[in-house]
Amino acid sequence: MASPNPEKIFPVSWDQFHRDARALSWRLAGQGEWKGIVCITRGGLVPAAILSRELGIRIIETVCIASYDYQQQGDLAVLKHISPRLIEETGGDGSGLLVVDDLVDTGKTAREVRSQLPKCHLATVYAKPMGRPLVDTFVTEVSQDTWIYFPWDMGLSFQPPIGQGVLG
Repeated sequence: MASPNPEKIFPVSWDQFHRDARALSWRLAGQGEWKGIVCITRGGLVPAAILSRELGIRIIETVCIASYDYQQQGDLAVLKHISPRLIEETGGDGSGLLVVDDLVDTGKTAREVRSQLPKCHLATVYAKPMGRPLVDTFVTEVSQDTWIYFPWDMGLSFQPPIGQGVLG
């Protein structure tokens, strides 16, 4: 993925992200008895914490996958695998596991996790069209060429108006 188009950015505040993660919790509530959460780090850490609280899930595992630098998607690297014990406890296929990430973009990370846990329930807060078919539950879809700035990526600074000539 190339650097973001400066006209297609979607800044997300902490408040908005929290609301969206809680909306994801509402969509997931009642969909089954979750045996645990596997969060895809690093982006999945914050929504996993919110889902854990809202859905009463105490078992949280991580799978550490790197594919992004600041604004570019690159090669995928699995830095830490899912605990073999947790995979065993789910029958070897991820049944009953809720896998959480902040965003599905091209689907590379989701495909990697699905190869390890084919029967997991994959949930993301945001989804782009290329990755959306791999996700079972999400809250908001954004266009493929939109770059999402998450609250943990930003500091407080001036944001120019979206419309042209607003200041003039």
